[in-house]
Amino acid sequence: QLQLVESGGGLVQPGGSLRLSCAASGFTLDYYAIAWFRQAPGKEREGVSCISSSGGFTNYEDSVKGRFTISRDNAKNTVYLQMNSLKPEDTGVYYCASCEACSGYVCYDGMDYWGKGTLVTVSS
Repeated sequence: QLQLVESGGGLVQPGGSLRLSCAASGFTLDYYAIAWFRQAPGKEREGVSCISSSGGFTNYEDSVKGRFTISRDNAKNTVYLQMNSLKPEDTGVYYCASCEACSGYVCYDGMDYWGKGTLVTVSS
């Protein structure tokens, strides 16, 4: 079964850190760009960050620049999102998606595979 699986979410206090993982099952991530999205309660899904297939290009939505870092380990077939200095407004379900290429911090021309998401809650 071809799928992406996110993990690493949880409850963290403001100022804390989490590292999310996006692992591919049934296919290799080598040829795909990967984007992270999030959806806060009652809000639409929004793009957070994108990384090219080689890892040579990364981009971030303005509110997470300097706090989040996207990276990939193609040998492990996994993409990561390191989130530092977390804020309550970062709360939401985080999803990863594969696509042909990045367009800024989102995918260009549609997504191929989506994960089911991992919940991040930032609260004291």
